Amino acid sequence: MSEFIDYVFQRSTSLNKIDNSLYSKYNVKNGLRNEDGTGVLVGLTRISDVVGYKKENGKKIDTEGELYYRGVKVSDFIKGHDPKNRFLFEEACFLILFGYLPNKDELDAFKKELASRYDLPLNYLQARILGFPMQNMMNKLQQEVLMLYTYDETPDDVSPEATLNKGLDLIAKIPEIVCYAYRCKVHYFDSDSLFIHPVNTDYSIAENILQMLRINRSFTKTEASVLDMCLVLHADHGGGNNSTFTNVVMSSTGTDIYSCFAGAIGSLKGPKHGGANLAVAKQMELVIDTVGLNASDEQIRQIVNDILGKKFNDQSGLIYGIGHAVYTLSDPRCQILSKQCKQLAIEKDRLKEYNLYHRFEEIAVAEIEKRKGIHVCANIDFYSGLVYDMLGIPKDLYTLMFVIGRSVGWVAHNIENKLYSGRIIRPAGKYVGEKKEYIKMENR
Repeated sequence: MSEFIDYVFQRSTSLNKIDNSLYSKYNVKNGLRNEDGTGVLVGLTRISDVVGYKKENGKKIDTEGELYYRGVKVSDFIKGHDPKNRFLFEEACFLILFGYLPNKDELDAFKKELASRYDLPLNYLQARILGFPMQNMMNKLQQEVLMLYTYDETPDDVSPEATLNKGLDLIAKIPEIVCYAYRCKVHYFDSDSLFIHPVNTDYSIAENILQMLRINRSFTKTEASVLDMCLVLHADHGGGNNSTFTNVVMSSTGTDIYSCFAGAIGSLKGPKHGGANLAVAKQMELVIDTVGLNASDEQIRQIVNDILGKKFNDQSGLIYGIGHAVYTLSDPRCQILSKQCKQLAIEKDRLKEYNLYHRFEEIAVAEIEKRKGIHVCANIDFYSGLVYDMLGIPKDLYTLMFVIGRSVGWVAHNIENKLYSGRIIRPAGKYVGEKKEYIKMENR
């Protein structure tokens, strides 16, 4: 920034401060949150339900967390599935998009439908991905999603039917774009070997991700199953999460789904939303470097209190991966992923690392309750980074795995809003500046 721009910016901020007390004075729902921390009601949905508390006589009561996809508990969906079913994410996609559990014939047909859409347009890989490497994978994906607009013969058809058709294309193609863009990035910027493995139409999306990222294309059943589960757990999280709401806000203007996805990806890039799993990974690496895998409970407790006291990690006072906007006593996604993480840790001979994470979680939750008198729980981001690391998925792609899973939720909410709301989302903002007379240039 030039000295001049820095000067006028500093002057601007001193002249245009907004007193924090004005938010209360004008009853502003800052962050679209009520005073008790619950979200402001801005829409209706039948896609998913996130339960972390209940209201009794206007008072918020903390409860065990539950997540429902189309009325079905996600924990029941995962518990009840056939262990031989390698396509759990695809089944979750069907449920979220169409509102009911598919029978075998419907699931088989849907899997074939998605597989038929895996391939990128002719010469797309050479022209778009290999020809334009980029260091930040989230920005690269935004760019590629917008580029797919130019390959669509009717990109501005925003009817629900067209949105579904284009959305299925995005769900099917994004995993391939992500993997190829990453291989291209490490080749051009890190001098790594360049290899491009074609998608396998007999594989699930989770299996394809693993085989496209690995030079030998091999993976174990446990690895594929755990990644499949991660995608299921990220598939949707109600209409109020930031990236889904961004997608719906943009969709309400009548813009195309490619623009909506690009906006949602930009939202998910932020460290307060999808980027939190990277913050957890960095935090826990520092914890392990400081006290080791055999740390005592007292050593962990000391680090937790140092973090809360802004003396450790980034001095923010935040313990990444602990706490959630809705969940209070437990995050059902985290509970499921923690068990899967343990199984994978056993296979990878990294049980000590998992155990440290688990003890850190328990101590952090207890210390926050003791200090602040509130119930918090570990969220899905706490274990997802460790899971991805054990799967050999690079840090550059942690948040991209979130995108791949959440893409189905974005499509479903985009369509639902078109069908049943249809109004442009346009909230109000209160002007709190003073009125001024215009001053002519010679008198300023």
